[in-house]
Amino acid sequence: MNKILLAILFCFSSLTLRAQVPVDTTNKTDIDTTGQKDLIDIGRSLFKFKPRKNYKEKKQIYFSFLPISSSIPGGSKALVTSTTAGFFLGPQKTTYISSVTFAPYFNLKGRYGLPIHSSVWLKDNTYNIQGDTRFLVYPQYTWALGGGQPEGSKLLINYDYIRFYQSLLKRITPYLYAGVGYNMDYFININTIPSMPLTNFTNYQYGTAQGTNSFSSAITFNALYDTRENSFNPLPGAFANIIYRNNTKLLGSDNNSRSVYIDLRKYISLSNSGLKNQLAFWTYYWTTISSGTPYLLLPSIGNDPYQRSGRGIEQNRYRGEALAYFETEYRKDITRNGLLGFVVFANINSTSQANSHNFAYVNPAAGTGLRIKFNKKSDTNICIDYGVSKGFSDINLALGEAF
Repeated sequence: MNKILLAILFCFSSLTLRAQVPVDTTNKTDIDTTGQKDLIDIGRSLFKFKPRKNYKEKKQIYFSFLPISSSIPGGSKALVTSTTAGFFLGPQKTTYISSVTFAPYFNLKGRYGLPIHSSVWLKDNTYNIQGDTRFLVYPQYTWALGGGQPEGSKLLINYDYIRFYQSLLKRITPYLYAGVGYNMDYFININTIPSMPLTNFTNYQYGTAQGTNSFSSAITFNALYDTRENSFNPLPGAFANIIYRNNTKLLGSDNNSRSVYIDLRKYISLSNSGLKNQLAFWTYYWTTISSGTPYLLLPSIGNDPYQRSGRGIEQNRYRGEALAYFETEYRKDITRNGLLGFVVFANINSTSQANSHNFAYVNPAAGTGLRIKFNKKSDTNICIDYGVSKGFSDINLALGEAF
């Protein structure tokens, strides 16, 4: 595995070193929204609101907001609000847009969550600071490890969860970054409903004892290659991310364990001008490379870093010691002003069978979605997606593209 990671890093390094080093890292002009329309424009028109004459565009923070009512793991409805903020910490020509997403949810049955994701680009893209902080109180269904598990063979797990992830990456060459991070996961009072030993249900020994806590503390080593310019709505470009995680008892972990997450994405424009007409591809491979990983940290569908994989598949439906994923999406504008658009997507995943890294089942899903431009300055869409897989379908609402 170490040789494979070194080979991948060498390939990305060679790719960037062969190219001429540009004066800047994005090679683009300032955002041009001429002829574009968003929901903010419509709101201003309806309520006759006019911006201040002295307002300074370059210091603007671009907010988007979405209140929704949706189902949560374990059943029942919850009020979910999602707020994103996009901003520049340097000249737009040489600095990617930074993003912060805050999506709290709650209901009247004591289930709530406070997740915050951030990706901050310092001036001229010299550093990228990534964060993922969550405090969650909610149940989730789980199935036995591997594919081929019947839909009805599931168990409800309840626990409190605290996550704190932070990483700092430094630019090595244009588009290529490397750095280190710290990951902490604390699962509190893990119990099942109805009460039964999770160890017996899953046939997995780590982090499954009834009524106990599970703590993992890790140093991560990160490599990033990113030419997308805008994570809210990626332009043609590419993205690659490799995270090596080492949970160690020296930092307080219950067990020593190691894992690797490899994420690759590519965006291809099918037209040079006019309406957006784009293909997007996403694949990731997430695997443990030693024993000792807690059950709730094993690779599972819908639990990638931004929890956006597996549209049309129930979260946690497939879990194993390794997971392979692929998704493709076609994106097209409907109106020339960019206000409306649509997507068509399909994805497949496969998880390893219990106590092995062998893959025996492929699980497909597909769907379509509507796009409504909320903020043209940050190019943030309201995304309404309907996905379907065998025995399951759902509607996802979010701010920003799934990948």
